[in-house]
Amino acid sequence: MDASAKTVSAALLAWYDTSHRSLPWRSPPGQPPPANDDNWPYRVWLSEVMLQQTTVAAVIPYFERFTQRWPTVLALAGAEDADVMAAWAGLGYYARARNLIACARAVAARGGQFPQTETDLRLLPGLGAYTAAAVAAIAFGERAAVVDANVERVVARLRAIDTPLPASRAAIWAAVDQLTPADRPGDFAQAMMDLGAGICSVRQPRCALCPLQTHCHGRAAGPERFPVKPPKATKPVRRGQTFWIVRDGAVWLVRREAKGMLGGMRALPSDSWSARGDGQGDPPLAGNWQSGGVVRHSFTHFDLELQLMLYSGGDWARLEPHQGEWWPMDRIEEAGLPTLFAKAARLAVVTEIQGETG
Repeated sequence: MDASAKTVSAALLAWYDTSHRSLPWRSPPGQPPPANDDNWPYRVWLSEVMLQQTTVAAVIPYFERFTQRWPTVLALAGAEDADVMAAWAGLGYYARARNLIACARAVAARGGQFPQTETDLRLLPGLGAYTAAAVAAIAFGERAAVVDANVERVVARLRAIDTPLPASRAAIWAAVDQLTPADRPGDFAQAMMDLGAGICSVRQPRCALCPLQTHCHGRAAGPERFPVKPPKATKPVRRGQTFWIVRDGAVWLVRREAKGMLGGMRALPSDSWSARGDGQGDPPLAGNWQSGGVVRHSFTHFDLELQLMLYSGGDWARLEPHQGEWWPMDRIEEAGLPTLFAKAARLAVVTEIQGETG
């Protein structure tokens, strides 16, 4: 590490020592990872998986509920898939939950011990470059270049890297690697994340408060122009239907296919909508159906307009028990529905109440 990189790292760590965020998965600055604490790598890994494309504020209650229910990686590995998926509901990007289960079971097969190097961590299911580097640095103190969206933004501004993304990612990673110290690499990674989240924000960065302001090449050029991003592509709009069937105060829920969007989750029945096209297919029951409104939801690669259809017939016998389950309407929030279907359920309940009082 050259003198300039050492100066930047030292300034950032000094700032972190006094300005860090207190989070339930962190140890205090300057303290090494707890020795002989098998739960520490588990907590670091769990938090990093949850934090992917999700805010800290949204993650904290999920993290606390998960660690109360499954306090160790062995406990999580032994959990029912459906229970984990239901507990994840609302956090989004559900492939993460499926990978979480697979990874926990892979670690359990190793006796409950996480690998301690970035290279070996990459061999676990669902651990990409970022997560493996973060766990290696934070949980085990290995020097690793940890680059998430916050770090990417900070370093692109710090070095005024004007090559558009994603082509600039190699240069950004190289800069992070140069800056990362051998001592306290976990604190350095978390300091970068905190700086990006609280000071070097996407819009209106607070440069006057930044501990790296005198080292930042992008400040004079206008920090908000970094990182340079390509024009946003217009997301396609897909359309589909979802079906609300009620009997004796209970609503019919199904379990989605294990693979694919929202895989393995409880859900309302729906047609064949997907990221690739509009839904097609008949409702699960023949009879009287009425429109209950439209639910709109945004996925990473497409937007969805989901037509809610309400069943007003009574031919429930055609619903086979192995195809789904009747769930009490007054406990619908406990069903672990993904956000899309939770929206649809709330709309259905409101529509039915309005119909009864109208």
